Amino acid sequence: MNLIFLGPPGVGKGTVAKLLLKDLAIPQISTGDLLREAVKENSPLGKEAKSYMDSGKLVPDNLVIDLIKKRISNEDCKKGFILDGFPRTIPQAESLEINNIKIDKVLNFIASKKTIIERLSGRRICKNCNAIYHIKNIPPKKEGVCDKCGGKLIQRDDDKPEAIERRLEVYKKQTEPLIEYYKKKGILVDIDTERPLPNILNDVLNAVK
Repeated sequence: MNLIFLGPPGVGKGTVAKLLLKDLAIPQISTGDLLREAVKENSPLGKEAKSYMDSGKLVPDNLVIDLIKKRISNEDCKKGFILDGFPRTIPQAESLEINNIKIDKVLNFIASKKTIIERLSGRRICKNCNAIYHIKNIPPKKEGVCDKCGGKLIQRDDDKPEAIERRLEVYKKQTEPLIEYYKKKGILVDIDTERPLPNILNDVLNAVK
């Protein structure tokens, strides 16, 4: 099953995807991770992407699509995949179709603005290993210190309340139109992330049966 996880930043898409990888037996594909890996490998696509990233420009859609096509041709995507963070715009969704990347279901993760701001502003990330914590929901054993590697936990600039407001505005303008786009195709399922985590996981599993 080929899935898209849709929803504003902080709604919990990534967390849910990671927890469901075993049940669904399909990989989570984050376009951000794909770009970083391609740059690290210094592949032709990576070099091209790096030239845009270094100059502060957005990596063109066709380049991201090429990376996705390359990734989903791998053996572990035979049963399907979860696209997380792509598409962000209707032209990107259309480019998936043009490139014959079939999507079976789009899961639209929903939470109130208040909940999202609370979740993101409480998030802390390890400076060394990138492990993610939350001061309220997933606190480290020792405040400010990573359980895994002992690294310092930091708050990302884009997780500060004023930055979150800006990110939500961008989502509303650019990405929210995808909800109606996929609803018209009859493949959109809403997932309420204000509920307890076991219920959310159960809703997702029921949605993709």
